[in-house]
Amino acid sequence: MKTTLKTLMIGLLIALSCASVYAGEYEDTKKMFVDAGIASMFDSAHGYALFPTIGKAGFLVGGAYGKGRVYQQGKHIGNTTMTQATVGFQLGGAGFSQVVFFQDKRALEEFTKGNFEFGAEAQATAITAAAGASANTSGSSATASGGKNNASTTGAGYNKGMATYTITKGGLMYEATVGGQKFSYTGL
Repeated sequence: MKTTLKTLMIGLLIALSCASVYAGEYEDTKKMFVDAGIASMFDSAHGYALFPTIGKAGFLVGGAYGKGRVYQQGKHIGNTTMTQATVGFQLGGAGFSQVVFFQDKRALEEFTKGNFEFGAEAQATAITAAAGASANTSGSSATASGGKNNASTTGAGYNKGMATYTITKGGLMYEATVGGQKFSYTGL
């Protein structure tokens, strides 16, 4: 099982490293979330972490990986990576964009201290063509999205100073898993 996870993670890392992340990709990703109806979150949040693409794959064990940028009051202050390991029934692969909003200075500082982790109980709002869908960041649900061109949402709020939103970019993933997301941060 460890060999399968290692092979899966290496393949995922190679695929993601081949895709260049250019500055415009961050603006495009932010616009996608703004167009989905959460512009007020960007305006009111003290900061946010933005991930243009997170790749996720699994077969019994799985993982996800993505690179992003951290912003404080609209200014790029550092870079972040997200890794996720999951166990349980899962099959397939998917790509998604994610944004984590920080309600206040305390929440942003907690994230930027170094290694930050969302436990299995943390919630993310999946922005989909069917408004108001919800997904657990541990991956304990199957989600489908209308895609980046027609995503919409209704409001969700902060939990412990943070709010997370995702938009599925493509792929198909069936899962009933347990896991959590771990973030690392490097300042500029």
